[in-house]
Amino acid sequence: MAKHLDTEIKVDQAKIPLRVYIEPRRNVRIAVGKKHVILRMPRGLKSKEVDDYLDWAEKWVTKQFRTTDTLKNRFVLKEYKTGDTITVQDVTYELSISEEDRKSHAGKIIGNRIILQLSKNDKELNTQRAIKRLLSRLISHSFLPEITARVHELNNQFFKKEIKSVKLKYNTSNWGSCSSKGNVNLSSRLLFAPKDIIDYVIIHELAHLIELNHSARFWSLVRNAMPNYKQKEKWLKVNGSSCDF
Repeated sequence: MAKHLDTEIKVDQAKIPLRVYIEPRRNVRIAVGKKHVILRMPRGLKSKEVDDYLDWAEKWVTKQFRTTDTLKNRFVLKEYKTGDTITVQDVTYELSISEEDRKSHAGKIIGNRIILQLSKNDKELNTQRAIKRLLSRLISHSFLPEITARVHELNNQFFKKEIKSVKLKYNTSNWGSCSSKGNVNLSSRLLFAPKDIIDYVIIHELAHLIELNHSARFWSLVRNAMPNYKQKEKWLKVNGSSCDF
């Protein structure tokens, strides 16, 4: 089993987690993972070589952090406070946040106010992550009827397949998924995207109800429903990292 060391790289007051693997390999590789920047190095390196590669990794991460939003949005959590606003589609919510002596975090929406009741017993990092999940759950609940109606509308127009359920879930690994049973799952992060981008992801997943792969036939189904779908894919690649709670 490969050994690993967890450390961090500080860039502009931000702390980027770095996981270093020492394993049987011939080269050095670095990549941005879901929870860490991952550096892989071969066994048998001298101490100075390890230090040189760690310095190189720090420079690489710093450059990525300062030139792209991907790294920032993945590892630097937004910090919310009372009075902050969050706009989703055409709705702007105002946040009211309190810390209480409670076991778990909770929240609710009243009108255009999102009220978050946070446990003061939790760690700060866990609390910020919990806020993100709470916002996703509460706002998704409000928008689910509209999204569900749009899924059925596009399905009836282009695919005519049986839809068993539609769900909005907080997901960073993909924009959507579906099953052969007719369950359509969409990332709640899509709520920050324009409506035509949401339509593209819906169409993409609905096409999978016919073709559970990315074959030529699958893309033909997508193209038939949305001829300019490649523009939507490009938008997601360029702007997707900014769609988040």
